Amino acid sequence: MPAAITFLLSFQLAGMVLVTALSLAIPEPVIGLVLLFAWVRLKLPTPPALDALCTGLLSHLSLLFVPAAVGLMTYADLLWAHWLPVGLALLVSTPLSIAVGAWVFSRVAQGMNRPPTGDEVKNG
Repeated sequence: MPAAITFLLSFQLAGMVLVTALSLAIPEPVIGLVLLFAWVRLKLPTPPALDALCTGLLSHLSLLFVPAAVGLMTYADLLWAHWLPVGLALLVSTPLSIAVGAWVFSRVAQGMNRPPTGDEVKNG
């Protein structure tokens, strides 16, 4: 298990190094996740315990929302002062994000010659 944790944290460290060295305006963990994705996609070796570690982390994924909730509470006065633009942005971006996600999913499924099937699909 320590090897798997070290493996994951090394990608975050690599992301931090790249963002600092290249002065990128992208969060370090995002760069680390992209590097980890590329590593796994290229089927490079990974620690045997990585699957168990990732399963454990995913089972506790809801804990990662705690910092976001704390941030909302910290800036509650600012959000309240600007409730209209924030509310409108949420009302517009939520359905738009869902629609774009569904469109991208259907395009990728068609590109893989595996169109979506099931009870949720109605006549094409």
